[in-house]
Amino acid sequence: MPLVISPLHDFPMIEPGDGIAPAILDCMHKTGVAMNDGDVFVITQKVISKAENRYYFLDQVTPSPQALELALDTDKDPRLVELILRESNEVVRKRKNTLIVEHKLGFVCAGAGIDQSNITSIAGRERVLLLPTDPDRSARMIRKELMDATDKQIGIMVIDTQGRAWRNGVVGMCIGLSGLPALVDKRGKNDLFGNTLQITVIGVADELAAAASLMMGQAAEGTPVVHVRGFPYPLEEGNFNDILRSKDVDLFR
Repeated sequence: MPLVISPLHDFPMIEPGDGIAPAILDCMHKTGVAMNDGDVFVITQKVISKAENRYYFLDQVTPSPQALELALDTDKDPRLVELILRESNEVVRKRKNTLIVEHKLGFVCAGAGIDQSNITSIAGRERVLLLPTDPDRSARMIRKELMDATDKQIGIMVIDTQGRAWRNGVVGMCIGLSGLPALVDKRGKNDLFGNTLQITVIGVADELAAAASLMMGQAAEGTPVVHVRGFPYPLEEGNFNDILRSKDVDLFR
């Protein structure tokens, strides 16, 4: 079966308290595409953060001494720096306009994933959007709602756009999932010439995240969810922590 990735067009603008699963079901109904066993839905973290009301008004933030110092070093708003610190385990790198941290979820990213794009201010009060508190849990909840409504075995993945060491540009990466593997281990299998694979562990969740991100876009496209059919691996329960490399074997920190 070919891999087919289709954006869910006309997905509604999500507000705090809105349900993601009902919006997906409504979009699928409008397209006339029935949900099948093995389908996967890839969802940008932004709509989940909005539904979970992860907004924060900057005028509610009092910067700490550490935030004030880092704001001078990075030329960033000290209130934003304070939120970055609250969402992080540690600061990994800093330079002008850039603050690289280890997020509380365990991955290294810029600015703790705090977003100011595609969100609106309210009554002139500037606000930002934080990542979901537990994207794995969010994925599990959405998956359960969809499976209860359709009686189909599906997978859910939550993604964000992030930069990568040694390369320019951002790509979609998995930050949470339910019902599909994060990795596929090919060690011990044979290649085309009968050689035994020694180190091949495929990051299938990140591969799919990058492909889905192509369909979502990064600006004003308004397609925060894509429907995937033909995912080439068996659906099984995965965990985001499977992706994370521990510090003791991380050669880049």
